Amino acid sequence: MKVVRNLFKLLPVTLTMFAIATPAAAGDAAAGKAIYDGKGACGTCHGATGAGDGAAAAALNPKPASFVTAAFRLDTDGDGQAGTDADLANVMKNGGGKYGGNAAMPGRADFSDAEISDLVVYIRSLKQ
Repeated sequence: MKVVRNLFKLLPVTLTMFAIATPAAAGDAAAGKAIYDGKGACGTCHGATGAGDGAAAAALNPKPASFVTAAFRLDTDGDGQAGTDADLANVMKNGGGKYGGNAAMPGRADFSDAEISDLVVYIRSLKQ
């Protein structure tokens, strides 16, 4: 019985650890598309379909990332993997120049975390 009581004492700690380790809910691709096409103006550089062929892309070096091929170059968090969700979010929040990418990619401090999550989900949906 004492063992059972001790296990119940650990339950709140275990549940708290599980809640911290559980990733946040995924964003909404439709909401991400609305941001991409609207206030984000992402298509100007990345193109309407995310192929990196927007109207401004010809003047940029390096070229905008193609979301269609998911050929991401930046590893913003140093985990050895370029193009993770965290990398995409960091570039959106802080701009490409901060991580050695194109300085023309602006940081969007005006985007909420939810909007960034929505954009990440939408960008992932463009891969062919």
